[in-house]
Amino acid sequence: MSGGVKNLVTLVTGGASGLGKGCVERFLSIGGKVAIADLPNSKGAEIAKELGENALFLPVDVTKEADVMKALDEIKSKFGRLDACVNCAGVAVAFKTYNFNKDAAHKLEDFIKVLTVNAVGTFNVSRLAAGLIGKNEPNADGGRGVIVNTSSVAAFEGQVGQIAYSASKAAVAGMTLPMARDLASQGIRVVTIAPGLFDTPLLQALPEKVRTFLASTIPFPHRLGMPDEFAKIVEAVIDNPFMNGETVRIDGALRMQP
Repeated sequence: MSGGVKNLVTLVTGGASGLGKGCVERFLSIGGKVAIADLPNSKGAEIAKELGENALFLPVDVTKEADVMKALDEIKSKFGRLDACVNCAGVAVAFKTYNFNKDAAHKLEDFIKVLTVNAVGTFNVSRLAAGLIGKNEPNADGGRGVIVNTSSVAAFEGQVGQIAYSASKAAVAGMTLPMARDLASQGIRVVTIAPGLFDTPLLQALPEKVRTFLASTIPFPHRLGMPDEFAKIVEAVIDNPFMNGETVRIDGALRMQP
């Protein structure tokens, strides 16, 4: 890894909105270069144009090997290297395992979609990004870069209707230590962040009354987290060479009750 956080070349999946966008804006603000990977119909191209020459938009479906490989080629061509990969792309559905009021089981295709995007997509990007990160010149510790993945407090305290989402985020948390061990010999660290309730498009779509209630369940501070606060913890993880193989919560002491 060259030059520390301020000179970082970072790939951020899901970078056109929410937590991913928070990371994009933060890394650019401290002098980094960022590749924004998001779906072709996202606002990624518009955002990259607004943010200037150090931002690059890459239309990517994280579940497609060819999309990710093409994106990595473009990163290498434009920026010359990749120091960090931050995986924020994700989806969610809300449905019980079996809804007896509707006499309907959770749709298998919905469960598969959430697992595919959140767990398989995270693994797909991580495994391919590692190949490019691992080609960096090592620093004094032998470090070459960092992969930061996004889990959720739902991995540990999933709510009613979160069976698919919780399973997918538990899978991301479960990848952390074995991936860190797999990549240790090449000097690549792996850390997962498990955010609580954050002010993202997912929660912004809820009625104000619901948002206020959710915020009130957080012990302190009594509000939703902000994307830049998530980005700050990602920055801290990247900047701290002894952080590795762990899932870190950022949730205002929230422990979700059934």
